[in-house]
Amino acid sequence: MGYEAAASGASALGLSPEGVIAACRAVDREIAAGVTPGAVLAVVRGDHDLVYAAGYAEPEGREPAAVHDGTLYDCASLTKVAVTLPLVLGLIDEGRLTLDTPAASRLPEFASGGKEEVTVGQLLAHTSGLPPLVNLHASHLTREEMWQTVYRTPLQAKPGTRMAYSDVGYMTLGRIAEEMLGVPLDVAAHDKIFGPLGMTGAGFCPPAERAADIAATEFDASAGVRLHGVVHDENARALGGVSGHAGLFASAGDLVRYARMWLGCGLVPAPAGGPDAAAGTEAPGRRILSRAAALASVRSRTENIPGANRGLGWALKGDPLDASGDWMGPRSFGHTGFTGTSLWVDPERDLAVVLLTNRVYYGRGGTVAALRACVHNAIAGAVVTNERF
Repeated sequence: MGYEAAASGASALGLSPEGVIAACRAVDREIAAGVTPGAVLAVVRGDHDLVYAAGYAEPEGREPAAVHDGTLYDCASLTKVAVTLPLVLGLIDEGRLTLDTPAASRLPEFASGGKEEVTVGQLLAHTSGLPPLVNLHASHLTREEMWQTVYRTPLQAKPGTRMAYSDVGYMTLGRIAEEMLGVPLDVAAHDKIFGPLGMTGAGFCPPAERAADIAATEFDASAGVRLHGVVHDENARALGGVSGHAGLFASAGDLVRYARMWLGCGLVPAPAGGPDAAAGTEAPGRRILSRAAALASVRSRTENIPGANRGLGWALKGDPLDASGDWMGPRSFGHTGFTGTSLWVDPERDLAVVLLTNRVYYGRGGTVAALRACVHNAIAGAVVTNERF
């Protein structure tokens, strides 16, 4: 989709063509500046969406692979909110967990080091007191030894007293989901999330035959290879590519479907003219999460922690990791991924923006923070009507 197509699609979303073109041009500027080799920008509003793809998924080689609508990106930490969060919320909806459930009651090995009282809610909100990281990849550990290392990770703060964004917490939540659901995390994600939402490209450890559709990431000097279809996060890679904190690969279209579920407070609306239309009643859609669970996730869990504003999983407006820009509403929420990915939702505008890049292709020194802010400002500022579409 070029500028003209993006502009023509803007009106269906109630957006000004000028704002959409400004966002697309911002993407192109960062590609030209060598910040990222390629990117996909997707905007969803109501029943409509538009996708702008530019640059290359893999710029090297005899035939550079251009980015397209279906290019799969290593989503990095979007895994936390697109896989682990909804699986845990689903267990809460089923009455098998609560936010106050001690994690160790479902995963006894986690109790070591004074973690007996750490709750599921604290893990979700990054207020557990766990450190950000644990190193699983520097030593030759077995898979079981890696998980024991995770379980034995000591607290750095009293639970509930500070916010520290923690991969360790989401590794733990992923294991709780696996233990309670009785299947591996990737299988649970497919059965509970990707399949019901029609996220046909989403998954962990994409098969080799999809390589042409996958955006490459960093050159791994230790192995002497470019990472292509292999998860960038070292800990997730050490764990076989599947973890609660990282490992998801998905296209912009997949994340558009996921964003629609959050815009619907856990409900995916049925398309107009759906299967019940002939009977005179529209199909109500499919509920993935309860409305209560969805709303609870975007309520601040850090009111008593200065400088933080986190929901369950999501960064809220004003949080240090808030990447919404200047114009998204006060109830906006979202998440970023280290590889250069993000998903942001503005419920007041019935708007979601997906930005997928492989900015780590050129190394870890670059950033797409300015691009995110520019894109979010352009799209939020492009809203010309707040009527629900």
